[in-house]
Amino acid sequence: MPQAKGYAAHDAHSALVPFTFERRAPGPHDVQIEILYSGICHSDLHQARNDWNNSLYPMVPGHEIVGRVTAVGADVKKFKAGDLAGVGCMVDSCRSCSSCADGLEQYCENVPTWTYNSKLRNSDELAFGGYSDLIVVDEHFVAKVSPKLDLKSVAPLLCAGITTWSPLRHWNVAKGQKVGVIGLGGLGHMGIKFAKALGAHVVMITTSPDKARDAMRLGADEVLLSTDKAQMKQHARSFDFLLDTIPNGHDLNPYAALLKRDGHLVLVGALMELTPPLFGGSLVGGRKSIAGSAIGGMAETQEMLDFCAEHGIVADVEMIDIQNINEAYERLLKNDVKYRFVIDMASLKKAA
Repeated sequence: MPQAKGYAAHDAHSALVPFTFERRAPGPHDVQIEILYSGICHSDLHQARNDWNNSLYPMVPGHEIVGRVTAVGADVKKFKAGDLAGVGCMVDSCRSCSSCADGLEQYCENVPTWTYNSKLRNSDELAFGGYSDLIVVDEHFVAKVSPKLDLKSVAPLLCAGITTWSPLRHWNVAKGQKVGVIGLGGLGHMGIKFAKALGAHVVMITTSPDKARDAMRLGADEVLLSTDKAQMKQHARSFDFLLDTIPNGHDLNPYAALLKRDGHLVLVGALMELTPPLFGGSLVGGRKSIAGSAIGGMAETQEMLDFCAEHGIVADVEMIDIQNINEAYERLLKNDVKYRFVIDMASLKKAA
């Protein structure tokens, strides 16, 4: 059994601390990965602090994982020792439901096995995530990573990247379309990069005028202030697609008014109640739709990583040592990062 070192939360109120644990021995279909970089997702903070009332402790967070393969099982076909590899939000699924059969493991009808804060399939053993030095995962849930990309900046692609890529691909965003990205953060900055690379005319929609310059640097063609009624009226009924990355409950009515006939507004950030109520007439009058989207399946995740390698797309990151994880969480609460923290897992070798 491989011995692993990491950082764990032991309850909802204490700081993350060093933690030693065992990974399972690699089976015939498993890939063992030395973790080089682990991104920090806002959901890591929510789970560590039990904000969603479903936390399992001890918890080793982290589902944006990039590393190097160190061992493979006898039946592994896609990987060999030395390959670069990525692991995202899930490490298993039932493999038999209709969603899994369609390559949409993220919507597994028997619930995916999440990379952390989950129990391994058919077991009471906890799954531990990427804030650690190694991980063992079935090769089906491991993605290939191109050496052409900056590895530390690849890590957030395994969550923030695929969360924004999946809806853009599902709703066929393409050249000639007008696409709005609502909210400029960890998800929004990836939405801009992907929509631009897909050929769309990209509009960053924000409440903050001071984000305009950075939005343009990331690839936005325009910036629309949602607090400016005149600007919102000027853009009314003109968008083919809106990617809503706002993480909190908010009013969808102003954004629905921006959609043209047959336009789509897709939520990827808000997991809670949306208020105030949505005015049905704004949808009915233009055959508009509002939908939601999660991460992508494994085939789509690989497609996204290959697209990134082809177009030179990575996340904007700030590197930290694992010893500064609790400080990073506090900064995350203040949105004080552009645009994703990534842990250099080599720092685990330093004194705690």
